[in-house]
Amino acid sequence: MHVSRFKTAHRLITGQQASHELPAEIRKLGIQRPLIVTDRGVRESGTLDLVTSRMKDQDHAIYDRVTAEPEIAVVEECAQAFRHGEHDGLIAVGGGSAMDIAKCVSVYAPYSIALEALFGEDKVERSGVPLIAIPTTAGTGSEVTNIAILADSRQGTKRGIVSDHLLPDVALVAPEMTLSCPRSVTAASGVDALVHAIEAYLSNFASPLTDTLALKAMTLIANALPKAFANPADLVAREDMATGSLMAGLAFGNAGVGAVHALAYPLGGRYHLSHGVSNALLLPHVMAWNKLACVERFHDIARAFGEPCAHLSAIQVADHVIDRLHRLCRDVEIPARLRAFDIPESALPELADAASKVERLLRNNPRVLSRDDIEKIYRAAY
Repeated sequence: MHVSRFKTAHRLITGQQASHELPAEIRKLGIQRPLIVTDRGVRESGTLDLVTSRMKDQDHAIYDRVTAEPEIAVVEECAQAFRHGEHDGLIAVGGGSAMDIAKCVSVYAPYSIALEALFGEDKVERSGVPLIAIPTTAGTGSEVTNIAILADSRQGTKRGIVSDHLLPDVALVAPEMTLSCPRSVTAASGVDALVHAIEAYLSNFASPLTDTLALKAMTLIANALPKAFANPADLVAREDMATGSLMAGLAFGNAGVGAVHALAYPLGGRYHLSHGVSNALLLPHVMAWNKLACVERFHDIARAFGEPCAHLSAIQVADHVIDRLHRLCRDVEIPARLRAFDIPESALPELADAASKVERLLRNNPRVLSRDDIEKIYRAAY
């Protein structure tokens, strides 16, 4: 076993009604004038009211211009709002986009530095302002990871800022915050969380700690996602999804993700597909390529899914798991093919070129993939 280090938010608060803890956490961090970072969908759904109703005595402002696949310009705009409002803390309320924007603003807005200088690994030199992350989707795990992903329209891909200084001070994970999540977002973010768990388990940098979290996350998500999709008011399913997503975030935040994410980045950057949908489209096809390099681990995934596979060979078990992933995506009504999103087949070589450059993620993947392998995977998903 290689040496591993475990990173997470500085404090985790989870469970039903955990949102009630927000005022106490604001006081503990000494925040006097927070800026709430969210999107208009969360605000219009009434979910944001669960936060602001507990902040009646708190002087705060709201920035609600976060987009589904946020670009670098959104960080700049939000940072300006933070500075002009003389804020001293951030509360991210939303999916991964809101949390990623808030994480970037926390380390960028207080200092005189170019945002461009922060992209890459460990380029952030100082801690930021206090940050509380409250997810409204069960998917991204951004509330406990040290990375923020932004779309770069100029380069037509996504870029990451990776630093332990991005880790939130508090992650407040409450299932009631996800009840108004649209069914399509429940599906996409739920599959995204499952991808996090699977890729963390198959990662070259997995450890016994991340393995335990990843396997339990798979069990929770595989069982709860269809229920939460079919009955959005099922609070038990919502809590299992929130817990599963959190555990998957803890797993991949330390073990990393692999080729599914690497191939998903250009889809989001060029065609603005949501991150969860991009991952769902690619997951079974990447797993089909990966199985030869880690076939024994598919036994564990099958058991986590509750699939009886004792009578099957190792390769048959892997194929059974891959079929289960196809079926799960169909059950939550995510299209199975890239062509369903009007992506031209002629774009596949260019997508392969871009994905092959995402070396930070490809190095985690259990199977080494050449640029031509990557194009074959895109074609299988097409």
